[in-house]
Amino acid sequence: MTKDAVELAHAFEYLRVLSIAGSDSGGGAGIQADLKTFAALGCYGMTAITALTAQNTLGVRAIHGVPPQMLRDQIDAVLEDIGAHAVKIGMLHAPEIVQTVAEAIDRHALQKVVLDPVMVATSGAVLIDNPAIMLLVRELFPRALVVTPNLDEASLLVGRPLTSESDMEAAVQEMLAMGANAVLLKGGHLPGDLVCDLLLTKEGAVHWMRAPRIHTTNTHGTGCTLSSAIAAHLASGASLLDAVQAARDYVRAALEAGEEVRTGAGGGPLNHGHAPLPMQLKPLR
Repeated sequence: MTKDAVELAHAFEYLRVLSIAGSDSGGGAGIQADLKTFAALGCYGMTAITALTAQNTLGVRAIHGVPPQMLRDQIDAVLEDIGAHAVKIGMLHAPEIVQTVAEAIDRHALQKVVLDPVMVATSGAVLIDNPAIMLLVRELFPRALVVTPNLDEASLLVGRPLTSESDMEAAVQEMLAMGANAVLLKGGHLPGDLVCDLLLTKEGAVHWMRAPRIHTTNTHGTGCTLSSAIAAHLASGASLLDAVQAARDYVRAALEAGEEVRTGAGGGPLNHGHAPLPMQLKPLR
């Protein structure tokens, strides 16, 4: 078959999203949650694994890092052949892993990058060392379209507790000053009946997003799922604001759908597959 015939035979492509993150053996967070989210939102998911974790709904037992060259090989293998319309970055536990990812972003000229600075697990386990945090801010904040910390992660980044909406506003401004292009600060850890998230862009656009709290213990992997959903919607061509709003709607529906389900003895996962979409097809150019 000639090249022209092959191109005619393949008229479409999937919307493709790459997750660069750690593996969760319990299936609720990390790479596993990312792939479930991509699939549920009609995207073709790919992975580059940064670390293996031994964990379940009760916590993280062990972390085994992937060698930087192996991470580089995974990223290059995927992007040189298949390509990606968007990228989600999760757990980066060591400085050399952060540097490897930063170099890959430049090497492949990646644009729609969602950085979820995974630092503390839901169980309280610290998943990144201090040198890696400093390098992550310097090398990845400017390269990401949006950074999506929760309150605990933002507190680590700014060096103080965040206990109010005014604290959130100040912290987001500081993270923009650190080099971020946009920050979605998730306020779910604040007390109250409303969950308040704040999106601020470098252009100064401020968007508060509030919704009633869903009272459930099944919240494991919520942050991973949200950042992956943002990346999936960006891959489909949505603006950042629309992608964030659609991702929040998806996460809330997944929380509600999994509210009464028991998985393990601790904090269970969301119901990622509550309303799966068919694979999205894009015409080949």
